Amino acid sequence: MKFSVIMPAYMEEEGIEDALEACENILVGFEAPYEIIVVDDGSDDKTSEKACDYVSRHVKVIRCRENLGKGGAIREGFKHVTGDLVIFMDADTDLQAAQIECFLYHLSMDDADVVVGSKAHPLSQVNHPMFRRFSSHGYRFLNKVLFGLDVCDTGVGQKLFKREVLDDVMGGVLVKRHAFDLEILVSAHYRGYKVVEAPVKMNYDFFGCSVDFLAVLNVFVDVCLVFYRSRILHCYDRGKKGKNPVLGAG
Repeated sequence: MKFSVIMPAYMEEEGIEDALEACENILVGFEAPYEIIVVDDGSDDKTSEKACDYVSRHVKVIRCRENLGKGGAIREGFKHVTGDLVIFMDADTDLQAAQIECFLYHLSMDDADVVVGSKAHPLSQVNHPMFRRFSSHGYRFLNKVLFGLDVCDTGVGQKLFKREVLDDVMGGVLVKRHAFDLEILVSAHYRGYKVVEAPVKMNYDFFGCSVDFLAVLNVFVDVCLVFYRSRILHCYDRGKKGKNPVLGAG
């Protein structure tokens, strides 16, 4: 068994080396082969240089000439994956790399194919205000109604996939930015893979952030696109890998 971590990074020159060290410290403990693929998503700072300065034969650095968005960066990183288990891990260190072990536990004990970190999980340790808890439950309800997906929080930047799941679904995922996580999970769900949630620990202070209504609008548009592709065009059904590529998304 080999682990592959895809770490999209945008303007992370200050923290990328710490993120790599924290991630590698956990992976070493599994005593299995591993690789960490850093994808610099068109940063204007020294993210790539700092990642290259981190001395490890297990780290690959991919540089995108333009900003592709999180989904685009992950898809670019996936081209270089050689492992059996694939982990999506944000580079901003808000999420703790030590949770990988918990994700592996749920993958095994729940007989799952995909494990998704969720702030709304009852065992999660996050500074999560009441209105965000309410919106998370609302989002779970929406996902359940629109897609039959019983996942409360699709956007947390820590996920674990069996390699064969991504081999199966990645070719049909078009959204590059706001609803990439949702589309890939909906596609996996429609193809019969088991998706479960796991608790996370986050350092982020939600009370200090404001709502970006343009971002919310963009997410809504992308969700509508995923609904159209899933319910109307049936793009994610088994046997329809990579169909309807003309419906590109930002």
